[in-house]
Amino acid sequence: MTDVHPCAQQGFSTQAATYVKGRPNYPRPLTAWLADTLRIDAQSTVIDLGAGTGKFTRLVSTLAPALIAVEPVAQMGAQLARLLPDVRLVHGTAESMPLATASANAVVCAQAFHWFSTQAALAEIHRVLKPDGYLGLVWNVRDESVDWVAAITEIITPYEGDTPRFHTGRWREAFTGEYFSAPDRTCFPYRHVGSPQEVIIDRFLSVSFVAALPAPEKDKICAQLHTLIDTHPALKGRDTVAFPYQTEAYACRRLAQKA
Repeated sequence: MTDVHPCAQQGFSTQAATYVKGRPNYPRPLTAWLADTLRIDAQSTVIDLGAGTGKFTRLVSTLAPALIAVEPVAQMGAQLARLLPDVRLVHGTAESMPLATASANAVVCAQAFHWFSTQAALAEIHRVLKPDGYLGLVWNVRDESVDWVAAITEIITPYEGDTPRFHTGRWREAFTGEYFSAPDRTCFPYRHVGSPQEVIIDRFLSVSFVAALPAPEKDKICAQLHTLIDTHPALKGRDTVAFPYQTEAYACRRLAQKA
């Protein structure tokens, strides 16, 4: 089994519970996208790859009872099993899924594909999909047109290093036309509503490269975030905050391999 990226292994192992509290859910219109674009229905077998704590798994399970969650980080999987005990959970990676060939109608990855955007992963996803299957990629992307959201990005970016990230676009490089069609993008606005602790502090403590930092560095980031919450006019004194996102969803059709 291919190793999990060290930053993901360390960060998500230590902050799995924070991930549950701080990460946003997904907009309701995404359910129709799953049904209409990825053709997921009650008869579908769906794999949620890199399922994490089950944030996206819960949404998919409302459409497809035959759902398999694949997750390599034990602590994340433990949270999923606690929250969604009826979902089948298997330990595996994108490059090595312990599942039969042509066993799924769709594979979905939420907040995850940038960690394993390789030809080897696409080959394995291609293997487990049926000939007419789809790969769906979903990310909640911070709306940095809002000034205080952009300020948060400025606080955490110096710690990013070479951690795989959606915003770099490097994940697209795996799509060479061999296994899947080019990703077809749909976008939905979304707001994560909750306390500043939940939607800002917990949210950014659960970012992989922040979660993996030594305690003094994490404390420094927390202090900067608290200062922003206490001083920015849109955040100061508010018990509830609406954190703006654009949820980007990409549909990729499985291609027949050339002889």
